[in-house]
Amino acid sequence: MEYEQILYEKRGHTVVITMNRPERLNAWTWKMAAERNDAFRRANADPEVASIILTGAGRGFCAGADVRDAFQRGLDSQGQARQEERDDTNYVELVRTSKPMIAAVNGVCVGVGLTSILPMDIIIASEQARFGMFFVKMGLVPELASTYFLTQRVGFGMASDMCLTGRLVDAQEAFRTGLVQKVVPHEQLMDAAMEYANLLAQNPDRQMGWIKELITKNAANPDYNEVMRLEHGRISECYSTPEHREAVAAFQEKRPAKFR
Repeated sequence: MEYEQILYEKRGHTVVITMNRPERLNAWTWKMAAERNDAFRRANADPEVASIILTGAGRGFCAGADVRDAFQRGLDSQGQARQEERDDTNYVELVRTSKPMIAAVNGVCVGVGLTSILPMDIIIASEQARFGMFFVKMGLVPELASTYFLTQRVGFGMASDMCLTGRLVDAQEAFRTGLVQKVVPHEQLMDAAMEYANLLAQNPDRQMGWIKELITKNAANPDYNEVMRLEHGRISECYSTPEHREAVAAFQEKRPAKFR
């Protein structure tokens, strides 16, 4: 696929995907979604890639859905996006089964801009970042399982606050409530994201994938015996992997493990 609304850049063991509609604050379109999903699959298929960073071009991360592209067409008599632009990917499943994902939020991040990063593994924010669940302002309700992931990140009260008011949350409040893991000066955002990516690149792909799977399945599972059963199943598999053998050998030989 040729990309028109995103940029794809490989930096060592990391792929940086940039939403690239700066004149529209990277507002979401069907075409952008299809390109982004293709880029995720492309990065996941590359054995040299350890993690993926998603960010935005210009002064915005993603200003939600493009009203003309996503909403007006739905109200027009002809309705839907052109068939060639549609992408029926289960986006949340794609993200949760992907290599580790880092969202580097450089500016405004509202609506689908926010819901699309909630299932990701790490969210880092520039001091200029702003977050909002704007759906109620558009006469809509949240999507992409965001009522689950937002509540997991910030708790029941804050999730209710954000979804029912649609207010903007600044970077510092986002950090205090657990929505983001780190806030950095704007000019240091990509350096901070790459630092996380480099940490991830030191770890084995297979086990990071299994960890993501366990977090996905167990995050809200009240049956701790089932949680332990799933963990035990995966750890039993780990014992026979080359990655575990390499880690043990590296420890005994007092050297860093080499997983890639």
